[in-house]
Parts: sequence; structure tokens; C-alpha cells
Amino acid sequence: MIPWLKEVDPFPDVSDALDETTGFPGLLAAGADLSPERLVKAYRQGIFPWFSEGQPILWWSTDPRMVLPTDEFVVSRSLKKKLKQIHKSIHSDGHWKLTFDTAFIRVILECAGPRRNADGTWITEEIIRSYVALHKMGIAHSSELWFDNQLVGGAYGICLGKMFYGESMFARVSDASKVALAHLVFFLRQNGVELIDCQQETPHLASLGAHPVSRKRFNEHLSRVVDLPTISSWDTSTNCPLCHFPE
Repeated sequence: MIPWLKEVDPFPDVSDALDETTGFPGLLAAGADLSPERLVKAYRQGIFPWFSEGQPILWWSTDPRMVLPTDEFVVSRSLKKKLKQIHKSIHSDGHWKLTFDTAFIRVILECAGPRRNADGTWITEEIIRSYVALHKMGIAHSSELWFDNQLVGGAYGICLGKMFYGESMFARVSDASKVALAHLVFFLRQNGVELIDCQQETPHLASLGAHPVSRKRFNEHLSRVVDLPTISSWDTSTNCPLCHFPE
């Protein structure tokens, strides 16, 4: 059994999350709300919401936890070629452009759209409203890739202290989500963020350098970095992250 939280109830200790024998490993609690205050409290404790339309709000703390160290991001040969092409275009003809936080709502709506081989989406209208509120507070951020002023790829997540929690990505052209993620990874690395929380283990994330760590190890890292000064500016007009990506 898991507790049903009222709006005033604190989260249970993450060690109380269900284990793999229950069929719902990592499920910690249900209920409460998705207010910005509740979400910030959750992320600070290594807890995240994940539920589908028609379900109650479900809160998770998985063990193990999928993470992407920013200095272990895998830049494949094809992605390196794409990044070089885009970097050259940014500083010459301007067909390609990379930005942060100029189209957060469009990015989260694209991420919520239908996907191949997927049934529904966990990015519900309630989730969208809540994360847009966090964006307006300077807590949620988006990385955007443009081609001829058309949004073709993006990623979004939460930044608290020196911790980034990745939420979702989308692509409208080949490798666009990887480019948006690379832009984010190099920027975070420049700003002292060592780890991106990916929450769920997938082969795609593993191919990009992500790997699972224990809940204990994840929360130990979180406790060291979540109260550090957060990134004050996401303006990269004078310091392009792609100028610093490893050759």
C-alpha cells in the first residue's frame, strides 16, 4: 500500500517506495497536487510525478535511477557532424539557431504530442499548466532548435541549484532532439552542473551516455548540489555552448 496525500501532507521517506516485487517499483505515493511549491519539494527530495490521463497524481522515486553525467555525454560521429554544421550556420547564414527559454510552451506541447508506437502521453494538461508555472518562476527551462525560424526540436526540464531534471524531448527532423540535448548538456557543463536526472532507464538514453545509479547514490549527489546557487542567466548570445563541445 502507498499513502494517499492531502495537499498539506509531506512526502513519505523515499525508502518507503515500492520495490520490484510489487510490480510498481519506485511508486511512493498518490494524491496531493501539482502546485509549484509541491513540485519543488518533490524534486528537491528526488521525487517526480508520472501518471497518465485519468489516473490520480502518482509520485515516484525509482531505484535504480537513470542519470546522464554531463561529462559523459556521447557525441556520435553523425551527431558531431550535425553539430558542426549547425554551429557553422549559427555564425554564418543563420538558417539554424539554438536558443533557451524562447518557446517553452511550444516545446512542452510538442513533447505532449502523439508519438510513434506510444499509447497516450503522461504530459497531461495538468502537467503542462504546472510546468509552465514553473517556467514563469525561472525554474523550468527549454532548449530549442530552429531551422529557418521553424521550431524543429527541443527538450525541457527543471533546474534547482546545480541539478537538472530532464523531462522530455521532441524532434521534427532527424537528430533534432539530440542536438537540443547536446546544446543543453554543454551549457550545463559550462555552469557547473554535473548530472542530469533522466528518471527512467531506456536504450535511447543509454546510447547517449546515461546509466543507472542507486537511489542512495543519486540522493547523496542531490543533497550536495540542490542548495548551491542556481544558474542565473540562460542567455547564450555571447557564449555559444557549441563553441565548447568536445572535438
